Amino acid sequence: MGILVEIKRRAGDAIAPVLGVCVVGYFAYHSIVGDRGLAAWIHLDEQIRTASAQLADLRAERETLERRVTLLSPQSLDRDLLDERARLVLNFAHRDEVVVLERGQGGR
Repeated sequence: MGILVEIKRRAGDAIAPVLGVCVVGYFAYHSIVGDRGLAAWIHLDEQIRTASAQLADLRAERETLERRVTLLSPQSLDRDLLDERARLVLNFAHRDEVVVLERGQGGR
């Protein structure tokens, strides 16, 4: 009977440290793998970098389009840009220009 009493006493002494290690392990695991852990943070950081790059590209494209629109406004009409757009939209060419058709674009 002395052995059982000794095992119970030592088990009672070991329960607190074992529970403490389990609690620390639980929080350590979730701080790395959890919804708000390190892995999720790295994933969100990568998404933010990708979205920032897309935003920069879209802003540059918008600035280019705004410049072109400004050049087509009645106050500052750029004749070269107007001529380019008219040719593209109306499918016109000057008399002295040579038109080369490629296959798949109107050729056989």
